[in-house]
Formats: sequence, C-alpha cells, structure tokens
Amino acid sequence: MTTTLSTPRAPAAPAGAAPVRQSIGERIAPYAYIAPFFLLFAVFGLVPLLFTFYVALFDWNPIGEHVFIGLGNFTRLLDDARFWNAAWNTISIWLLSTVPQLILALGLAHLLNHARLRLATFFRMSMLVPYITSVAATAIVFAQMFDRDYGLLNWLLGFAGIGPIDFKQSVWGSHVLIAVMVAWRWFGYTTLLYLASLQAIPRSIFEAAAVDGAGSWRQFRHISIPSLRPVIVFTVVTSTIGGLQIFTEPLLISRALTCGPVRQCQTLTLFLYEQGFGQFQFGYGAAIGVALFVLIILIATLNYFLSTRIRPER
Repeated sequence: MTTTLSTPRAPAAPAGAAPVRQSIGERIAPYAYIAPFFLLFAVFGLVPLLFTFYVALFDWNPIGEHVFIGLGNFTRLLDDARFWNAAWNTISIWLLSTVPQLILALGLAHLLNHARLRLATFFRMSMLVPYITSVAATAIVFAQMFDRDYGLLNWLLGFAGIGPIDFKQSVWGSHVLIAVMVAWRWFGYTTLLYLASLQAIPRSIFEAAAVDGAGSWRQFRHISIPSLRPVIVFTVVTSTIGGLQIFTEPLLISRALTCGPVRQCQTLTLFLYEQGFGQFQFGYGAAIGVALFVLIILIATLNYFLSTRIRPER
C-alpha cells in the first residue's frame, strides 16, 4: 500500500470575510520604485521646460534687469525672417535625412530577414559602426567627400559632365550634405530595430504566404509592414524629435553659428544658441525654444497618427 503525499493548502477565506489590508509600506513601495525616474524627469526635464516658458515672457538680460514684456518675444519672432529661414532649413534637412533613411532601413531589414548570408552576425554588428563613430570624425570625412575642389563626389560628377558643386555654400547642397551625414549615422541602428522585430514574426506566416503564391513584395507589403507598425511608429516619432533638434552636424560643417554667410543651413537650434548665448538675448532665445517645442509636438503628433493608420489586412 502506497501513501500519496500532497502539498497542504492554505485554508480558504470564509465567505464574506473582509479583505486583508496592506500595510502603509506595502502600499507606498510601488511608488517608491518609480519615484527616481519622475524625480529626475521633474528636475532635469519639467522644471527647465517650465522655466523656459517663463523666461520667454521677459526681456531677460543675464547680468542686467529682467523686464516683463508678455508676448513681445513671440511677436518679434513672427516678424523675424531669420527665424523662418531657420525653420525652413530645419524641416528641409529633417525630411531629406529621415524619409529616405526609414524607407531604406525597412527594405534592407526585410532583405536581411530572408537572405541566407554567411557571417550574418558580423554584417549586422557592422551596421552599428556609423552609430558609434564620432560625429566630429564623420563631419571631417563627409566634408572632404563633398568638397568643391578635391571632393570624391564632384570628381565622379565630372565624368557625367556636371561642373563642381559647392555644397557648403549653396542652400540645397548644404542640406543634402547634412542630410546624408545624419542618414548615414542612423541608418544601421534603424535597420537593426526593424530586423529584430521582423525576426519575432513566425516564419510559418511567410512560408504559408509563399505557398499561397505571395511573392517577396506582397509578403513585405501585407505581412512585414503591418507587423512592424509599433516599431515604425517608434522610429518615426523619435526620428522626428531628433531630426528637428539637429545641431552638431551643421555646426561642424560650417564652423559658425550662422552656418554660412546667408544662413543657408542654420537650423532652429543653431539660431537659438546664437541669440541666447551669442547675443545674450535669453528671452528671445527662450521664445525660439518654445516655438521649436511646439513645432516638434505638432509634427510628431501628425506623424504618430499617420503611422498608426498602418493596419494588418485581414
């Protein structure tokens, strides 16, 4: 005769019994775990943001008086041709760098997900090289490649009968130069994000689609893109935020806050820095920061709603 040992069970609570009350420490513990993030965000994010809105209402001299002028800085902003030029440059560079980057990264990730390559891990890791490369080193290399007299690109264009282009001194040329730098830096990182998400999709879905006669393009359109919707939304929003705040690349290319004699590539962040820390007009600089903040919110929100319209087809 064998005896079966069973794990003792806790007695069931009688019906109608009052629930066990948690101690104060148990109720506070979850909030204590997340408190460091909100504390750091308040100190280094929320407070500076609110202070920027406050300073924008003043004629703020860092070593003099602070005169309240209300919306005077914003009125001046709307009448300043330099601000609109910087806003146009910012949006132009952002579009030229972000849209091709995301499209090419999505296509390459789809190819890498289906291709059978030797040393696949090596090639995937090599995509992070542009991301970890110094921005200053990148600027030096691309400035030489796009140089008017000795640049590799102008040398290649010469074979097509196209005269040398002064990329740094022209509006569209400088925009293309900076956009290529930004796209080259973030292209590999974005590709790996898409590739990691594609590898989470069961292979059986693609195999079933292939059996039903769906080619690579139809699989990409009807399976890959809808399945990547959360990642696409993430990359679109983050690229919008980062692209509209571009500062380092145009500064290193032009080596001046005005970004050229006619401000051909001066972005809003460069214009903000010029007015705030170059001219010491802190109130006007803060107003530029508020305008940039509103612009980022509007465009990021628009991109979010456009990205969320990607739905899997049933």
